[in-house]
Amino acid sequence: MGLKVKEFRVFFGLLWFVLSNFQPVAGLRPLRERARSWGDEWLVARKDENEVGPFSAWNITGTYRGAWKFIQSSNTSSRFPDFKKSSGNSVLELMTRPTKINGVHYVQGVMIFHDVFDNEPEVGRVQIRVEGVYIWPFRQLRMVANSGREGEFGQEEDYILSNPYHLLGVFSSQVFQESPRDKIWKSKQSPISDMDKHCNVEISAQISRVSSTQNGEHDRYYLEGLMESPSADDDGDCFSPMLMNATSVNIEVYYNKAVNYTLMVTFISFLQVLLLIRQMEHSNTQSGAAKVSILMIGQQAIMDAYLCLLHLTAGILVESLFNAFATAAFFKFVVFSIFEMRYLLAIWKAGRSANNGEGWEAMRRELSVLYSRFYGILLGGILIMYEFHRYLRPILLVLHSFWIPQIVTNIVSDSRKPLHPHYIIGMSLTRLAIPLYVFGCPHNFMRIEPDKNWCITLGVLVSFQAAVLILQHYLGSRCFIPRQILPEKYCYFRKVDQDSTHATDCVICMTAIDLTQNSNDCMVTPCDHFFHSGCLQRWMDIKMECPTCRRSLPPA
Repeated sequence: MGLKVKEFRVFFGLLWFVLSNFQPVAGLRPLRERARSWGDEWLVARKDENEVGPFSAWNITGTYRGAWKFIQSSNTSSRFPDFKKSSGNSVLELMTRPTKINGVHYVQGVMIFHDVFDNEPEVGRVQIRVEGVYIWPFRQLRMVANSGREGEFGQEEDYILSNPYHLLGVFSSQVFQESPRDKIWKSKQSPISDMDKHCNVEISAQISRVSSTQNGEHDRYYLEGLMESPSADDDGDCFSPMLMNATSVNIEVYYNKAVNYTLMVTFISFLQVLLLIRQMEHSNTQSGAAKVSILMIGQQAIMDAYLCLLHLTAGILVESLFNAFATAAFFKFVVFSIFEMRYLLAIWKAGRSANNGEGWEAMRRELSVLYSRFYGILLGGILIMYEFHRYLRPILLVLHSFWIPQIVTNIVSDSRKPLHPHYIIGMSLTRLAIPLYVFGCPHNFMRIEPDKNWCITLGVLVSFQAAVLILQHYLGSRCFIPRQILPEKYCYFRKVDQDSTHATDCVICMTAIDLTQNSNDCMVTPCDHFFHSGCLQRWMDIKMECPTCRRSLPPA
């Protein structure tokens, strides 16, 4: 769609006719000089038409992310002093449509400025509706703000598309107060609504292309320009001029990254299910389940519940990615609600074995208390993270300290091998995958800046906890604690008077115990019952009760 010489002459002939008949309009007076300058620029651009290429190569419709800042160190205008920040982030949504003028497109969009009002952080985001023209052979973008609501453009938009000369005339002037529309989208919650009748917003930008350094991405558009706000009553600027820059977001690549992320979450959830099954088989007895910390499993279940809610919310917000995020949320729901909650109940049941004589009512009350505490902590954590979202990274470090309750339980109860090593290593790695992707991947789909120091801190924290658990598994639960400060431990290989022992048969294997040859082959309980060491150790892996008299046994 390159400009033709004939169309160029017709265009400027019509433009000259408009000037001849509407010279009293103040906004159109400088148009003659601007038309001449455009003509000169067009002749230069005409020579490089092959370099410009078709419009499809310069279609700027899409999403842009960038930053804004005042040209000076801060806002020096006293007209509207609410701008306390000197810089911030911005998001720009643009949509272009062709007009009857070849090479000129009508532009509509929304600009969102973040971090604007320092004194009112809850309304620190300003959203402005903009419209203008995009002269793509010159890569020039000119826009003004308007107060139109969604669905209200209708007839006016059709008029602009069919009569674009008026809009070009407006953009040839530096005065916009003749526009029949309000200049800024009114917002009841934002202080910027006080300036809608007194201030204009003018945006002038240059479009260029930048080569992408990421694999699989096409060249992206780079927008750089100036945003000014002159007062409608010629009483200075409403706020100081701002410099703006933004880079287009490749939506296709963005969606592909999001889908790949959900596939990663789904695969991780599947691995966690396998690890949980392996651990439940490892501790499928009452004694084995009682050694596992209920706080450790509960903390991991709460983390998976949060991830399930986050992915489900993301799927609802981004409709085109609902299936991918809903699948990830479903697998997290399976991990949390089926396997971890079932394991949680098994641990709770094993821990209350001493109260087996109580009735069903007492058990139901205790179970109600357990569920109330779990879901109370779940909802309370959501409120805490919402209130202290600025401290999200320290909160995540606390959540990933989920091995600490098990380490403490091992030390206090002197438990023997409560967790399978595969479960310890596998869960540590899978729990690290999502936060390391979000805060460590330089090109993640959430556009979060990498935080290398935080990722190293998280990795060291989880690795240290896993290393302590592995040492406890192979060297003993209290291997790193000095013996001088440990409480006295019962010795199952204590010496006994052989003359005082009347029965030396092991009631587990129903064979005789030879006390004369090897004393390590015999273990004696506090209730003075004798068993083969191998028989009693296998029994204690199932129940911590004496096989003869059913008294509780201390840890070996």
